[in-house]
Amino acid sequence: MESPVKEAAPTGGAVVGAEPMAAVRGARARGIAGHRFAPVALVVAGGLSVQFGSAVAVLLMPRTGALGVVTLRLALAAAVLLIVCRPKVRGYGRADWGTVVAFGTAMAGMNTLFYLAVDRIPLGAAVTLEVLGPLALSVIASRRLVNLLWAGLALGGVVLLSGGGFDRLDPAGAGLALGAGAMWATYIVFSARTGRRFPQADGLALAMGFGAILTLPLGILESGDRLLVPSTLGLGLGVALMSSVLPYTLELLALRRLPAPTFAILMSLEPAIAAAAGFLVLHQSLVLTDALAIALVIAASMGAVRSQIGRREKPGPSGP
Repeated sequence: MESPVKEAAPTGGAVVGAEPMAAVRGARARGIAGHRFAPVALVVAGGLSVQFGSAVAVLLMPRTGALGVVTLRLALAAAVLLIVCRPKVRGYGRADWGTVVAFGTAMAGMNTLFYLAVDRIPLGAAVTLEVLGPLALSVIASRRLVNLLWAGLALGGVVLLSGGGFDRLDPAGAGLALGAGAMWATYIVFSARTGRRFPQADGLALAMGFGAILTLPLGILESGDRLLVPSTLGLGLGVALMSSVLPYTLELLALRRLPAPTFAILMSLEPAIAAAAGFLVLHQSLVLTDALAIALVIAASMGAVRSQIGRREKPGPSGP
């Protein structure tokens, strides 16, 4: 039976409902486009949260030390996620648990190396070096030449943001930041795998718990009972929510729909966000070259997203 939309009208042979259907198709197309941009919005929101949380963590560091901040961040974030998600522990295979362990180890390593780096070099420089890990991942994992262009543009902004002064940084701090970048790339890979294997944020909650177990002895050794001071716990909870619970959840949801190479290039926004957080929270000033660097990394991120969406929307061969 023919659809009533295609029935001819009594006069003029017009198609009944053609204009309403065209409007519906247009609205649906706009909805699909908005849906495709939704993962990008999740990543950007996560970046804003994590970098402003990192700025708060810098303020907390004199009380607990770098390892104490890591312990508070992961332990409190794990407690929140486990209470909210109440993940099941039955019904998963060895590969599922292996993914959780790898994801949790990557989180623990990334956070530990990053805060040890921030203890030795400025926040902006640490984030700038750290983002090289996702940039390298975007080049290695992508099969498209255009992603190499966007990664190169973002790398130029990253270098410009550093002020060409990496050689004047504490070598240990710079090395720790680069190590954090490598763990960040690993985090991206296993976050995507965890999101595919576990419902909602269950895998994230389990991995966060494992990461907290790995870092807990280090934090206790460095900070001891200073971790239990109420005001310190309050700040630590804020850092956990801003730097772990919210951004990791948003990123895990985004990686279910966003290719890892595009996600990795979007991470180029992190130095720009860190610079803004440093200015607003830590009162670190911005110069003209910083603004230019921010523009470069934003342009690279926008280009990566547009090229990915353009590839998906490219029409196939027309029929006869």
